[in-house]
Amino acid sequence: MNNTRYRYAIVGTGREHGTEGATGFGMAHPHIRAFQGTGRTELIAIAEPNADNARHFLEKHEQPNATVYSGVHAMLAAETPDIASVCTWPHLHAEITVALCEAGVRAVHCEKPMATTWGDAKRMKAAASASGTILTFDHQRRFLEPFQATRKLLVDGAIGELQRMEANCSDLCDWGTHWIDMLFFFNGETPAEWVLGQIDSRNEKRIFGAFAEEQGLSHIKFANGVRATVTTGFEANTGQAIRLYGSEGAIEIGWDSKIRLRGPGDADWRIVPTAESIHGGEAIPRAAADLILALDQPNHKPLLTVDNALRTTEVIFATWESSRRRGRVDLPLQQEDSALLAMLAAGQIGPGRAAIV
Repeated sequence: MNNTRYRYAIVGTGREHGTEGATGFGMAHPHIRAFQGTGRTELIAIAEPNADNARHFLEKHEQPNATVYSGVHAMLAAETPDIASVCTWPHLHAEITVALCEAGVRAVHCEKPMATTWGDAKRMKAAASASGTILTFDHQRRFLEPFQATRKLLVDGAIGELQRMEANCSDLCDWGTHWIDMLFFFNGETPAEWVLGQIDSRNEKRIFGAFAEEQGLSHIKFANGVRATVTTGFEANTGQAIRLYGSEGAIEIGWDSKIRLRGPGDADWRIVPTAESIHGGEAIPRAAADLILALDQPNHKPLLTVDNALRTTEVIFATWESSRRRGRVDLPLQQEDSALLAMLAAGQIGPGRAAIV
């Protein structure tokens, strides 16, 4: 049994979700609990510009020996952690992750979404590849029982050959990054070939500082012929979170966390028993343990690898690009900016757009 203790750091603490002063989900709090729970890490430093948040964080989690730095660059000038969590808002993810990789941090676990431009997302991947850093992103739902059970049903042929997938949620970049990641998971990580999408924004919508569309539609073709449709925002809810259609049946994953299956020989839908929620807090500790396993065993590939996150992120930016281009986008995506941001700046969408007659 490997008893190595890894030096751990967190960039961005914030306040825990639902507490006084919180401006987001405060993901650093579940991160530290998850890594502490492995019994294999020692928090040596946090990079947090808000002194009150930093003090509160260390007191809450009983970490009096960790050093507080005003930012990631100050921290890296004095410390070389083995593992770092990136829990800032999305527009800072790329700069911080690249800095951590270039400083030789062995493993980085970053919150989603990856970045606010496609170019930045690719830059994060390139930095990790150059340094040999294990880079993962917190699409933690892959570890939850409803999704694991659904994947097993598909592999076992419970609905025949997978043909089509549907998902709906509030937006593409924050919630949708989970659902698109899950579509790749269900489809065996098969690459996407092209994306055809459309979005609408009539008001400015930000999630943790990052712009998001108010309403969207993304149609995806995968290399194995499977198609998927993701609808977001205004009136997108179709009653189920995800639907999967096969040659011999269908599976529904409900917002109530129930899995419904109708396969060969089923006269009606039947419930597949699962104990966990699709929102279960058990997932983040499993992600932390999986990352540590990758450090312990170099041949172990984490479930939340950067390659998986990059495929998902490409579909998001390709959907926005398709809306800007008014046409299909063949992958790999070449444009490195964010079409969403560009269209907002040009007044093509958002509150600045001209009235359509």
